[in-house]
Amino acid sequence: MNTDIQHVNGRPRPIDPANPTGPPPVNTDRPGVNTGRPTVNARRSGEDGGKKPSAATRLVALARERYTFVVSTDARPYAVAIDGPNLALPLRGKTGVRQRLARLYADTFDGDVASQSALADAMTVLEGIAEDNDPVPVHLRVGSTPDGRIVVDLGTADGRAVVVSAGRWEVVDRAPVLFRRSGAMAPMPVPVRTPDGLARFHAMLNMDESAFRQMAAWMAAAWLPDIPHPILTCKGEQGTGKSMTAQMAINLIDPSPAARRSQPRDEKAWSRQAFTSWALCLDNISTIPRWLSDTLCKAVTGDGVVDRALFTDDDVVVLSYRRVLAMTTIDAGALAGDLAERVLMVELQLIDGTRRRSEEELDAAFAEARPAVLGGLLDLLAGVLEVLPSVRLDSMPRMADFARVLAAVDQVTGWQTLPDYLAASSNVASDALEGDLFGTALAALVTRAGTWTGTAAQLLEQLQPANGVRPPDWPKDPTRTSGRVKRLAPLLRSIGITVDDTQRSKDPDRRRLLILTRTAPEDTSASTPSEPDQGSFWPEEPPPDPDDFPADLH
Repeated sequence: MNTDIQHVNGRPRPIDPANPTGPPPVNTDRPGVNTGRPTVNARRSGEDGGKKPSAATRLVALARERYTFVVSTDARPYAVAIDGPNLALPLRGKTGVRQRLARLYADTFDGDVASQSALADAMTVLEGIAEDNDPVPVHLRVGSTPDGRIVVDLGTADGRAVVVSAGRWEVVDRAPVLFRRSGAMAPMPVPVRTPDGLARFHAMLNMDESAFRQMAAWMAAAWLPDIPHPILTCKGEQGTGKSMTAQMAINLIDPSPAARRSQPRDEKAWSRQAFTSWALCLDNISTIPRWLSDTLCKAVTGDGVVDRALFTDDDVVVLSYRRVLAMTTIDAGALAGDLAERVLMVELQLIDGTRRRSEEELDAAFAEARPAVLGGLLDLLAGVLEVLPSVRLDSMPRMADFARVLAAVDQVTGWQTLPDYLAASSNVASDALEGDLFGTALAALVTRAGTWTGTAAQLLEQLQPANGVRPPDWPKDPTRTSGRVKRLAPLLRSIGITVDDTQRSKDPDRRRLLILTRTAPEDTSASTPSEPDQGSFWPEEPPPDPDDFPADLH
């Protein structure tokens, strides 16, 4: 027996006569991976008299054998497994490469544990390697390929995804785009093709046909990553199932352990929530402060937050996102003017006591129907992608891209989601204006005068609230008055009042004038939603309705 020994990681070990330099290199059977780099246990030739590499060096070598390193377009470094799902793993954090490397190091070197300083040094080197490459898009739950296909990450450990193209969809083993994951995500079930998926979902909800079809179109459009999406707002009195409806909608689009969130305390807290989920719901919103209203508007169209990086003075981190949002509320008057233009309002009806289901029963029914509902939504999205390039609108409303999607849905299904959405949007604007005392007083003034012309100071002096007591949010000076009128202009336009602030007075001061004119209200050219049928809300065995969805999409 060979009694000679050598020390490996501080432990005596017999020398193998066939390999006197030490144990064999790690993963030498991987062809062509990181060739030319020193193996993990190789000695440094000519350095320090043959001193073995440090733990940090070995960690870097282990990482480069198993991962490629990229940096996202928002300057975050990620690792991607060479043999594995197309997932971008953060270098640090509980789910990152750092912990995986720590375990791999212990498994490779007979239980030896890498120190925290060695791991930190290795992460710094790997971050530098990632920055050598050009930034690449890293998607969350939903992405798109250069040729226009939509990719939905199922969130499973094996990295499977759904790829949707014009007229068809399929489940693939490896996503064609790079995805990242977060702790706020949950796996999606594998969708299945059935003729009654959407009808089964409608049977769980207490809303009329018009509202459900608008919501179904919104959910299918939620997987289009490059357009703004209106905020799905479930409205109704207590006991109408608003929270459950919103939760089910979000869990179809982007499942999460916390699909419903409480109102955030500040903009930074909101940004952290929005960065970790593609779709999320704010539950039980009664009042919306100005900062939150502005933040939600920016999240619809695209937003970014720049903050100082941790433990640095001049480095910054960027949280950029465009999100799909839902919320539940009782009073649409809580919506500010600009936010009211960015919502899709669906009203839920009170559930008859004899037809109410327990939450446990509804959860079980939803879990059983989810694969079929997902299949129905993907069928709808595939049909939309097929006709969307040819869709043209005579006039473009505020959420123009979403309106085109609704027009495509109507062309595919024969529904009337676009006119119903425009009619509902007009009603939301009127409700929001009624909830603004200053806007209500302004509308009353123009209604009486027909046309009103003057400066912001004159308008502030002339306007008086109905009860004679100015509320706290009433403008306090001409500058704030002028800004408030501009914010109210879209809501005023919906009831037939136009705002023109481009003119100047003819006196030497050349003061800016506000010209408020009463005209005919905007024509939405939309049909009126039909009255709900209470008897159809909770059918025991909902039969598929062939008219609800074209058979050629299945």
